[in-house]
Amino acid sequence: MIYHGNRFTIKPGTDPAQVEAALESLRNQGRAVPSVKSFVVGRDYGGEYEWGATFVIDDLDGYWEYLVHPAHLATDRIGLPLVDKFMSFDITDDPDPDLGKKIAALHQRRFDSMADIADLVSNLGEYIGSAAPAVTEG
Repeated sequence: MIYHGNRFTIKPGTDPAQVEAALESLRNQGRAVPSVKSFVVGRDYGGEYEWGATFVIDDLDGYWEYLVHPAHLATDRIGLPLVDKFMSFDITDDPDPDLGKKIAALHQRRFDSMADIADLVSNLGEYIGSAAPAVTEG
């Protein structure tokens, strides 16, 4: 089981209606992506982020389905332009010591194949964690 989480802070001055649309899109992806077993979207208390979401997924195949599902891509396109600081994390009970690398590879595969999503991510003020794209020297 993989618990994929996101924590984020919205850019100052963002229209509250846009924020609510992005949060509803997150909720929709939880309902629409078949591999999501359960989810929560809401306020993030006790840290430096304002909002958070966690999606429970069985395995890496389900994780990939989640990453490329149209509902998830819609959330990225609606929500990422509003985000200032973003962090992602994954918690799992899978004993595979390479699971973190495999999860990072799925995210990188998505960034490599979806230029618009990679561009949205590259324009965030801060992006850290398990889903952050690899930084290449060049």
